[in-house]
Amino acid sequence: MAHRVFITGAAGYLGGILCDLLSLRDDVECIVALDKQPMPRRLDGNAKIRWITANTADVSWRGIVEGERPDIVIHAAWQIREIYGRPALQREWNVTGSANVFDFAFATASVKRLLHLSTVAAYGAQADNAIDRRFTEQDALRSSDMRYAEEKRLVEERLARQFDEAREKNREFTVAVLRPVAVTGPRGRIQPGYFRLQTALSGQAKGHASHRIASTLLSVLPVTPNWSRQFIHEDDFADVAALLAFGNLKDKYTVLNAAPPGAVVRGPDMAQAFGKRTIGVHPQLIRLAFWLAWHATQGRISTSRGAWKSYCYPIAVDGAKLTAMYDYRYRMSANDALTTQGGRYAGFSP
Repeated sequence: MAHRVFITGAAGYLGGILCDLLSLRDDVECIVALDKQPMPRRLDGNAKIRWITANTADVSWRGIVEGERPDIVIHAAWQIREIYGRPALQREWNVTGSANVFDFAFATASVKRLLHLSTVAAYGAQADNAIDRRFTEQDALRSSDMRYAEEKRLVEERLARQFDEAREKNREFTVAVLRPVAVTGPRGRIQPGYFRLQTALSGQAKGHASHRIASTLLSVLPVTPNWSRQFIHEDDFADVAALLAFGNLKDKYTVLNAAPPGAVVRGPDMAQAFGKRTIGVHPQLIRLAFWLAWHATQGRISTSRGAWKSYCYPIAVDGAKLTAMYDYRYRMSANDALTTQGGRYAGFSP
């Protein structure tokens, strides 16, 4: 079957990867790519891609996309970096925009599957979390004062409600929700236009002057006692997303964590990976530093309200369900994902 795929957030890191790789599939006839940003030069000339410059919060795109008759919808659009001083706008883009995508998917007869990209952050970075306590898909999502995590939680809850309503109307439809840990790899580490911890640690923060200053200050990495992260390589992410978009799902509504098995990456491990020394700090010092960085740079360094908790309280998840249900074998461990320069985007130039 020749698929027609609708991808939101197509100019972003994850959406761009999916546009790249899914367009190489013989069973993909067309990709309708939507983003509020213009088409990246990397995708220019790709004959399978039809680009629409629009925001998901603006429903002007609906008629155009409906006319393309997509059978798969992949919702990757998200304003991850909080917009300084404009929380209502961010909520409109993320929550209202997601609702518009879900409404379109459930109301459009040609659409048979929806893949929504969520995040493990929706489990909530809280003081009672522990590194050896792995969250599974059975655990409830918890409210958070970090806007990114909270809006992801709200959107997931809305999607579940809409699916139940559609099922009551006998709408034949399958939904997959993917909750990945931090996605990284050669492409992610030099994705232009964003400030990330990894870009700062690797010396790739070359944007605004505040980014370069932060990178210099991180020559010694502050580490809290329980700070840890899990990483998934961008190749693994892409393969899992393709499996959930095109494969035979065993449930009508599927929720899966995406996290390689094995140890988490602790703060000293991250420092060692980038050749940095560490200094132990108290969580409240991180809280103060994040607050100062947020306001001093007017949000250019993404240390918004609640973000400090993700630097202090671990969110460790179990990604074994994906392997148990679909026999998916991760290509790389969390530590390998963080450090390798290999993969499909080895030598990537933005």
